[in-house]
Amino acid sequence: MGNAMRVENESKVTPLRMLAPVALELKELSKRYLSSDGGTVQAVASVSATIRKGEFIAILGPSGCGKSTLLMMIAGLVKPSAGTLSFGHASTQPSHPDFGIVFQDPVLFPWRTVQANVELPGEVSGMPRQERARKARELLQLVGLAGFEQQLPSELSGGMQQRVAIARALMLDPQLILMDEPFGALDAMTREQMNLEVQRISIESGATVVFVTHSIAEAAFLADRVLVMSGRPSTVRKSVEVEIERPRPIELMTSDRFGVYVLQLRQLLNVTGDAS
Repeated sequence: MGNAMRVENESKVTPLRMLAPVALELKELSKRYLSSDGGTVQAVASVSATIRKGEFIAILGPSGCGKSTLLMMIAGLVKPSAGTLSFGHASTQPSHPDFGIVFQDPVLFPWRTVQANVELPGEVSGMPRQERARKARELLQLVGLAGFEQQLPSELSGGMQQRVAIARALMLDPQLILMDEPFGALDAMTREQMNLEVQRISIESGATVVFVTHSIAEAAFLADRVLVMSGRPSTVRKSVEVEIERPRPIELMTSDRFGVYVLQLRQLLNVTGDAS
């Protein structure tokens, strides 16, 4: 506990990214669902947060706490019951091309090749064929899948399929990438490799990333800041700044410095017995 408190109480220098323009502002965002018995279920109580351009934000919390619901509200796929979202200086939802969304399931079309799957957003938006083909090849190289353009999804491993989904999400150069536990179904070794990959891609693309996870180590490794959620109905228990320079090598996970953050996040999750 002492080590965690020392991290929290050290005098801090404001990171340059915290001076960046605001990308996303959440103010008292909440979601209430109707239940089968005619009552209501409060999934998200009240969430307020400011996310700046280029930040990598992890939303960490126990299973079932409303993390995915919060992400879907940001994406505009679920309507908030109360509260407001603003994107930069706009108080309305931005146009779809400003978004890239990656789910736990890659959701690839099995009859389309890898390249055709990546091209899909460009095809839907009316991007010229040659331009979208060139862009798709560049993105597949970015995610380490050059040479797999003409393969079908069934011919790829789970980790490779998720790389295709990430490339597809980047097709329209989104300002905001939303990721909902994208590596939850992968084995531990592949998950570590994908953590390194998404860290590299986020740095190279410069996009703002909001990443939902219930893995403490994953949140601490990837994020500039971790929003630790309470149990349902959820709210932000604490925003934890991970003051470790990015990019971070995978060996960092065995260091004492990394362990201090893992301990702090675990303690916050377990304030009321929220196991993760």
